[in-house]
Amino acid sequence: MSTLQIRDLHVSVNTEDGAKEILRGVDLMVSSGETHAIMGPNGSGKSTLAYSIAGHPKYTVTSGSIALDGVDVLAMTVDERARAGLFLAMQYPVEIPGVSVANFLRSAKTAVDGEAPKLRTWVKDVNEALERATLDKTFAGRSVNDGFSGGEKKRHEILQLELLNPKFAVLDETDSGLDIDALRTVSAGVNRFSSQGDRGVLLITHYTRILRYIKPDHVHVFVAGRVADRGGAELADQLEAEGYDKYVKAAV
Repeated sequence: MSTLQIRDLHVSVNTEDGAKEILRGVDLMVSSGETHAIMGPNGSGKSTLAYSIAGHPKYTVTSGSIALDGVDVLAMTVDERARAGLFLAMQYPVEIPGVSVANFLRSAKTAVDGEAPKLRTWVKDVNEALERATLDKTFAGRSVNDGFSGGEKKRHEILQLELLNPKFAVLDETDSGLDIDALRTVSAGVNRFSSQGDRGVLLITHYTRILRYIKPDHVHVFVAGRVADRGGAELADQLEAEGYDKYVKAAV
């Protein structure tokens, strides 16, 4: 069993007025085979947690720790974190004009595994993954995220998830901007990933609609850079009915 352990994590970002603390002591542990949902209002620190795990240079960890199977993640470079088994699906995937999806995926797979995949097997794997993501085979020849619709960008993220197959997937608002068909396709991809039984998912979302398709084992409520509440899937239903108001008022 693998574990992603976050202990007393404090994270700041630089602003015109100086450093601003975003995360104020987050404790969280995700084990393989578990799906954790992080919910909360805008500005509560959900995305900051995701990017801090991945190693985004904008975010400075001032104290606390992140460990993957007991190994210090904060001591790793971004590419070392990916090779160790961490994956981030971004809320706003970047465009890379001139780099085809096919070349991007093969380069990523080579970097993570340390060797290039066998071409014949790889082409078959990519084509099958494209079909599961309801993407045409011609999609592989397009430039990464260049001119993609919101749904295509998110399905491309799930395509990467399936082909790279990390230990832990951190999904930052993967449901943002998706119509119902794309939401179902993306959710099915996440469920295929987690159904392996030894993979962990940290799913960040504002809304409960994606949780109708992806059933969380644990739900965490983020407010003002801290975990304000924890529970099972029933907590998401409570949030849908009552909102975050009581947590926001308590934090103030």
